[in-house]
Amino acid sequence: MFIQEIIMKKRNGAALSKKEIDYFVKAYTEDEIPDYQAAALLMAIWFNQMDARETSDLTLAIRDSGDIVDLSVIDGVCVDKHSTGGVADTTSLVTLPLVAACGGKIAKISGRGLGHTGGTVDKLESIPGVATTRNMEDFIRIVSNCGMAVIGQSANLVPADKKLYGLRDVTCTVDNLSLISSSIMSKKLASGADVIVLDVKTGNGAFNRGIEEAQTLARMMVAIGERAGKSCSSLVTDMNQPLGNAVGNALEVREAIEILAHKCGGDLKTVSFSLAVEILLSAGLAKEKLEAEQQLHQALLSGKALQCLGNMIELLGGDAKVCSDPSLLPQAAEEIVVSSKNAGYVKEIQTSQIGVCALLLGAGRLTRQDTIDPAVGLWMKKRLGDRVEIGDELVRLYVNDKKNLETVVSHLHQAIILGDDFVDPPPLIYN
Repeated sequence: MFIQEIIMKKRNGAALSKKEIDYFVKAYTEDEIPDYQAAALLMAIWFNQMDARETSDLTLAIRDSGDIVDLSVIDGVCVDKHSTGGVADTTSLVTLPLVAACGGKIAKISGRGLGHTGGTVDKLESIPGVATTRNMEDFIRIVSNCGMAVIGQSANLVPADKKLYGLRDVTCTVDNLSLISSSIMSKKLASGADVIVLDVKTGNGAFNRGIEEAQTLARMMVAIGERAGKSCSSLVTDMNQPLGNAVGNALEVREAIEILAHKCGGDLKTVSFSLAVEILLSAGLAKEKLEAEQQLHQALLSGKALQCLGNMIELLGGDAKVCSDPSLLPQAAEEIVVSSKNAGYVKEIQTSQIGVCALLLGAGRLTRQDTIDPAVGLWMKKRLGDRVEIGDELVRLYVNDKKNLETVVSHLHQAIILGDDFVDPPPLIYN
C-alpha cells in the first residue's frame, strides 16, 4: 500500500477504505510516513471531508494505536463525560460528584488544558497535594472506592492522536468535523467507559460558534460511539458568556465547591445538573427525568455529593479539607475591582476575550510546557441581561503578576458591551 495513492484518492474526492485508513494511522504513528505526506492527506480530508463510515474507521484506528483501558473489574456501569470546552466550563467538578453520589461509577481520563485556563486535571491539581498522574491500578482502585476518579492521560493512550493533533495544529486542519470528532471520540473509546455523555458548546466562547455546526458535531460523535457499541448521547449548550462566574483554576474549584455545598446556583449549576440527569438516565440509574432530578437534589442537599468530591481529592493525595474551607486553595496576592464606566444592560459578552484576560493573568498556557499559576484569574460580577450603573463592579481580578494588568482591564471594558435596552440571554441548552 502506498501513501501517495491514498493522498491522491482523497484529493480526488473518493472515500478511503478501512484498510487504507488503518495503514495510514499505523504507519504515521510508527514514523514510517513523514509529516509532509501526512499533512497532504489531512489537507485533502479538510477539503473533501469524510463520510460517517470513514470517520468511524478513523476514530477506531486512532483508538487502537495505543492502550485501551479495561474497566470490567469495576462493579456497575462506568461512565465518562466530555465537554468540547469553553470559558468557566467547570461542569465536571459539579456533575461527576453528583453522579457518584447517586451510585454512578465515573472513570474520566482527561488531558491538560491548552488555552484560557487549565483542563479538569489542572483545576484538580490546584488543590494542595493532588496528583493526577496515576497508573491504571490506582485509577480503578479510586473509582471502586469512592465512585469517581479523574486522572491525567497516559503517554500510551491514543498516541496517534497526539501526533496527528500536533500536525493539524500547524497545518490549519484543526477545524474539520471528522478530524475533531475522531480525535475526541478515540480518547473516550480508549478510556473504557460503558456510557459516554458529551457536552458540545456553541457560541462566541466555543470552538463551534454556529449552532448548526455544533449540532452536526454532536450527532457525528454520538454516531461514532454507537457504532463502537457504547451508549452515547450529547447535549448542545450555550457558550455566549462564561458558564460559571469563576475563570481560573483554584477559583473554579472554589465555585464548584460552593455549588456542591448548596451555597450558590446559576448557569453552571443548571448545565451540570442537566448533564448529570443525562448520565443517570443513560447508565440506567434512573428510569425517567423526574426520578433522576430527585436523586440529584437529594445528593446535593444531603452533602453526599460534596463528600464524594472530598473522598476523591483525598485518594488523589490532596487535602479534602478544602471542601469545607475553600480558603485553603491557592490565594492570589491581590484582588482588583474593574468597575463600569457606563450605565445600561449587558447585551453582549465577548466570551473568548474574557478567557484571554485569564490567560494574560497566568491562568492558562499557550504551549504544553508553560506553567499555570493556579491562584490567579477573575470572577464575573455581571451576566447577560443584568442592569449596570456607573461604578458597578463588573469583574474582580485575582492577580499575582501585574505586567499585563492594563491590557486585561482594557480588554474587559471592550468585552462587556452595554446597551440601552434589556436583552434576553440565549437558552442554556439548545437540544
